Amino acid sequence: MSSVSCSGLQAPWVNGWLAAVGATVLVKEMRLHWTEEATPVAVLSGADMDPVEEIVGCWPDRGQLEAMPVAETWNGHAGLERKVPWTVFSERARKARADPDSWTLSSTMTDLCVDPKNGEVAHARFDPAGPGTIKWLHHRLMKAHAHVERPREDIPSSLMGRGRRVQDNGLGFDAFRLGSLADDTKRWIDPVVEVLAFFGLALFPVRVAGSVSGGPAIQRGWERRSERGSAGRSSSIEFFWPAWSKALDRVGIDALLDVWAGSRWKGSQPLLGVHAAWRTRRYLSRGSFDPTRGFASERLSP
Repeated sequence: MSSVSCSGLQAPWVNGWLAAVGATVLVKEMRLHWTEEATPVAVLSGADMDPVEEIVGCWPDRGQLEAMPVAETWNGHAGLERKVPWTVFSERARKARADPDSWTLSSTMTDLCVDPKNGEVAHARFDPAGPGTIKWLHHRLMKAHAHVERPREDIPSSLMGRGRRVQDNGLGFDAFRLGSLADDTKRWIDPVVEVLAFFGLALFPVRVAGSVSGGPAIQRGWERRSERGSAGRSSSIEFFWPAWSKALDRVGIDALLDVWAGSRWKGSQPLLGVHAAWRTRRYLSRGSFDPTRGFASERLSP
């Protein structure tokens, strides 16, 4: 079993965490665990493999991404844009049921929750709306992927924390892409991390809260929490994620997340090998005119 510690994929960084999970989706035999230092980093491992070389070898080309069921045009079906009628989504979902990338639909949208006014399906929390030419998630993925011009050089650099950053909006939910609000600082992303984070979404489908269709849409890992602050009690929807010490493949991570989600308290769980956990803290917009979205993190205390 060979392993590599990836200082560029830190657990408190939601995109870095999703990217590490995404590596196990991209490479079937890949395993993942996290160091137990103050800021845990991803450790990728596998039998008879160089983890970095495996990611490079499995890196998707543009044609593979364009063939995903969530692409704007797919197999002659009606085009997808940001606003998706439930009839269009349902047709795609039926035809893509046997496609290995069918998760790209179920992790971004759901027709179990439909707007009664316009018949449009609900989007995932990890598929936020954006301004202007920043469209739906697959469109953002293609833009980020285009920046990775030299995978053999770019991927190792990003995993080691020396990745080349480019001006872009990425997938649109990383708070660390945002510049200062005091000036016109541009948004910068690591495109390798953004692409891997997209694959990490395979483990986070969108459903509805409860068992009856028509309820509010909820993505796996997200929960509504109530808190009491200076302005009284309020509620918010937050994403929770853990760091664990045992090397797990995609299936193992999937199972761990299910068990950990059932814990009454979402901090460390030694019996599960979970030694730290976080929740999102969302970017506070500057008003109804501000379409900016982003998620930072807050560590959960024991």
